[in-house]
Amino acid sequence: MKTFIIAAAFAAFLPVIAQAETLEFPSDDPVATVTIPDSWGPKETETGIDATSEDSAIYLSIDVADEKTSDTIIDEAFAFLQKNGVSIEEKTQKESEAEINGMKMKTFDWDGSDKEGPVNIGVAVLSPAEGKLLLITYWGTKGKQDAHDDELIAIISSLKPAG
Repeated sequence: MKTFIIAAAFAAFLPVIAQAETLEFPSDDPVATVTIPDSWGPKETETGIDATSEDSAIYLSIDVADEKTSDTIIDEAFAFLQKNGVSIEEKTQKESEAEINGMKMKTFDWDGSDKEGPVNIGVAVLSPAEGKLLLITYWGTKGKQDAHDDELIAIISSLKPAG
């Protein structure tokens, strides 16, 4: 999946996200900030932030973890996908590395399916501060997700350490 790598490569050429707010999360002790369009309905979760494109073509979450909770957060992300009927074709796994706003990012991407048909699944891990990890979970409907490339690139490129 091209989205995470494109985000790193084109960060300098992005338009401003219309009607979007920069969110710090978690709100009680911010680790990172991200700008997500209001139309995606971003909301704080127990472990981070999630959002869905207006047409439900893309689901995106960014969860905060530390050394003690990283395995749990990763397990919960995959359990969430499975609970929502997402099947991952493990043989399609691709790995890549990039850098976003000074944070090294490792991505894992797969093809898969859900009740509506073929999807792309992506998981990325990056560290905004010592001892903290961000886990980005991406689930996009093939044939619909491409309409949101600019928004997605802008969201991922806006991700920064808090402070």
